[in-house]
Parts: sequence; C-alpha cells; structure tokens
Amino acid sequence: MLQARPMLEADLPLIMAIEERAYPHPWSQGIFEDCLKISAYECRIYEDQDGLCAYSVLSTGAGEAHLLNICVRPERQGLGLGRAVLEQVIERAKEKGADTLFLEVRVSNDSARRLYESAGFNEIGQRFDYYPADQGREDALVFALPLL
Repeated sequence: MLQARPMLEADLPLIMAIEERAYPHPWSQGIFEDCLKISAYECRIYEDQDGLCAYSVLSTGAGEAHLLNICVRPERQGLGLGRAVLEQVIERAKEKGADTLFLEVRVSNDSARRLYESAGFNEIGQRFDYYPADQGREDALVFALPLL
C-alpha cells in the first residue's frame, strides 16, 4: 500500500540521490529547498513496505494546479507506482480546489506521455527549448487535465 506524507528537509539527501539517478538534468537541492518554503507548493513523498519509492511537487493557486515534478525510483519504475502517485496528485489538486491540472513533459519522454494520456490529460501546447538537454535544449509538451 502506497502511503503519502509531506516531504521534509531531512528527506532531501535521499530525494537527491533518486533525482540524480532518474534524470539526466535533475533538479538541484536548492530547488527542492525553495519548494519546501513556498506555501502554495505541496511536496510529498510516497512510501511502501520497501521505503521511499516516489515523490511529487504540486503547486496550486487561482483555481489551477501545476505538477512540477513527479518521480519514481528508477529501480521501481514500470510497476504501476507512477500511476498510483499521479492518481494521488490528481486527488490532492481536486481537494485544493483546482479546476485544471497542468504539467510539462519532455517531447522525448514517451512513457510519461503515455501515462498522462491514459490518465485523461490532453496535449494543449508546446514550450520550445524548455528543458536542458545534452545537445542544447529540448521542447516540452504542455498537458492539461480538467478536474471538474
């Protein structure tokens, strides 16, 4: 059973170890520290019997929510944890009164795109040169999920 709890500053060393293994261009610890300080951001970790397996960062305000980061430990990917975390994030966005949940995803991230589309997200736009990449910058696709 996947249990969620607020992310704590004490969790950051483990979060950073996961982030650095999961992404070629990870968030810095400073970004996570800043997110923990902003009241409109909800940073959560997800644990099961094997410990911390995923985390997310959600911002909410003005009737909207934005999924800023969602990550599953690389060795636990492909087991349905991403879907379970995404479902909890969607529920949290609804509880916070958002009518739409937005996110960006790398154009090259086919598995994440399939997950979001299967959860009901629709592609609504593109941000050019949004993400750092090994060869310059990579575009992001913008997805939205109506929550009403």
